Amino acid sequence: MTSEDLPFWLVNVPEDQWPAKCPEFLVNANAKDQRILSTLDRDYHVMTWLEVKELIRQNRLDQLQRVPSDLRRYLDYTTRLKKKYGSVMNFVLTERLQWTELKPKGTVPFTEAEDIKILYNDWPYGIDSKIVHLVVWTKFDLEDDPATDDLTPKARQEIDDYVNQVFGSRVDPEHVLWFKNWRSLKSIHAVEHFHVMLYDPPLEFVKEVTNGDVPLSEKVI
Repeated sequence: MTSEDLPFWLVNVPEDQWPAKCPEFLVNANAKDQRILSTLDRDYHVMTWLEVKELIRQNRLDQLQRVPSDLRRYLDYTTRLKKKYGSVMNFVLTERLQWTELKPKGTVPFTEAEDIKILYNDWPYGIDSKIVHLVVWTKFDLEDDPATDDLTPKARQEIDDYVNQVFGSRVDPEHVLWFKNWRSLKSIHAVEHFHVMLYDPPLEFVKEVTNGDVPLSEKVI
């Protein structure tokens, strides 16, 4: 039996572990996720640094995807989080960020360290293993343009300046990328954040800026 003969919820699952019916966490999987989950891990194309750079340059953020089995684990885990914490946002706030309130101390973005926290992306995309994917969480808003669903030029410049200062000063600037999901693509809406990708950075530097953080995907079986 080939993957084409299987329902999406059985692909990449050992036959002796096949459930009798579609698991609850996949019942409402959207068309995009079903397509990814229907792909064998061995057939999935892991994106190179150059490919990731080009996608971000073109603002084709919807093309960043997870390896099929990782996507399955992600959907399973986030479903359980929602049951336990009420929402993924509540989990991120209480367990990952450990912020009790979101009112920023500073009146200008990126001026107060306690308004910012850098953590690993817990469930990274299917990209070259040399790429470190971080998330910069902020208590302050980063202004969107409602007409374009994208950042305003002012907000983009603020992020550029911050990324250059924090990451570009310690990593080859050619090995630093950042992006912010369109509002329609955000999985967590109530906590402001943007993404930073570093190609083959010094791991001691990553440990320093994340305060020794470890992504959940490495902790969860």
